[in-house]
Amino acid sequence: MAKEARKVIITCAVTGGIHTPTMSEGLPVTPSEIAEQAVDAAKAGASILHLHARDPNDGRPSPDPEVFMQFLPIIKQQTDAVVNITTGGGLGMTLEQRLAAALRASPEMCSLNMGSINFGIFPMAAKYKEWKYEWEKPFLLASDDFIFRNTFKDIEYVIRELGEGHGTRFEYECYDVGHLYNLAHFVDRGLVKPPFLIQTIFGILGGIGADPDNVAFMRNTADKLFGRDSYQWSVLAAGRHQMPTLTQALVLGGNVRVGLEDSLYIGPGKLATSNAEQVAKIRTIIESLDLEVASPAEAREMLALKGGDRVAF
Repeated sequence: MAKEARKVIITCAVTGGIHTPTMSEGLPVTPSEIAEQAVDAAKAGASILHLHARDPNDGRPSPDPEVFMQFLPIIKQQTDAVVNITTGGGLGMTLEQRLAAALRASPEMCSLNMGSINFGIFPMAAKYKEWKYEWEKPFLLASDDFIFRNTFKDIEYVIRELGEGHGTRFEYECYDVGHLYNLAHFVDRGLVKPPFLIQTIFGILGGIGADPDNVAFMRNTADKLFGRDSYQWSVLAAGRHQMPTLTQALVLGGNVRVGLEDSLYIGPGKLATSNAEQVAKIRTIIESLDLEVASPAEAREMLALKGGDRVAF
């Protein structure tokens, strides 16, 4: 009997809190744009949708639960995809602001950064001479003096409030090898239980670089700490590193994350027109490697999620 092809989870990070409206006409900003692009990404093959919100008036990152609730029900009505709400939010948000939407929506999944890091997006400001909105350039430049805070106390609070309180499971975002050891600390304490999703992140200034040796090292370190059967490994890479790094991850047995939060491009010098375009491209790569894209139902089973009928939107 032929061996079944391995299932690969595609996560799509639809808008994020990093890129600004000036950078791409394809970046969704309003609730209707976010909903439309999320639904299209799910149709293209994404089984998990990682979601931020933006102020509909000027596109700046927003923690407002009311804005989230303008697109979350639409996405649920039109797709079966797993909704994954950020707890990272945007630069300068407090922990309470970052958690507000997730506590309101009680989703199946949330992201959870596994440590405090320098998070530098200020080099992007030099690439643009004119801006759509006044907030964009100062927002980027301020990141040269910004630390994204997630202390051990913060992380435990999120796990208890959302994990224990709402049955939400997490996309554990690891920007460097130390974050894997932070996660191991919570696994050892019994606060994180398998199966869990580790999202290793490459190419952000302040985190580990998008180098093939680093990708393999993060995978090997996770195997050493957790055992390969305990977790699902996923990879995202910033900007131009996106597709080459994800291809390596597929070869090493991983899952993948694409989306306009992570990269605005579909190829060298060519802006992506939508999130669905990136999902379609990585799907082609997955299938060319004789792998199969996991459905939302398969992703839920792989990650032991509570189900879309137990959310609050």
